[in-house]
Amino acid sequence: MFDQMKNLKNLAGMLGNAGEMREKMQQMQEELAKMTAEADAGAGAVRVVVNGKMQVVSVELDRTMIIALAGEGSDADKQMIEELIVSATNEAFNRVQELARQEMTKLTGGMDLPGLERLMGGGG
Repeated sequence: MFDQMKNLKNLAGMLGNAGEMREKMQQMQEELAKMTAEADAGAGAVRVVVNGKMQVVSVELDRTMIIALAGEGSDADKQMIEELIVSATNEAFNRVQELARQEMTKLTGGMDLPGLERLMGGGG
């Protein structure tokens, strides 16, 4: 009950400063666009970097690790490499979404505001 009252008080304060909040949201989106998160899979065989706009910035394949993992280059090995790329990409997206959530928490003072996660590119 106390948390709900606190959230309502915070929301009322934020609504009173809607222009300021809008400006802060704009700043946060600009900052998120500059942020990147990376993840790897297959002990570093695949490394993916994504930005705060939820775009893949780069994909790197470590040739030595790929050869060690894939061997002869069969269709099964190709599938394994594709799965590593998907895994690294999904983890990088998860990491950048967590960065976005952390920034949103700072902006809202820890208040959970429905719909803001979708606005920032998260799930929902």
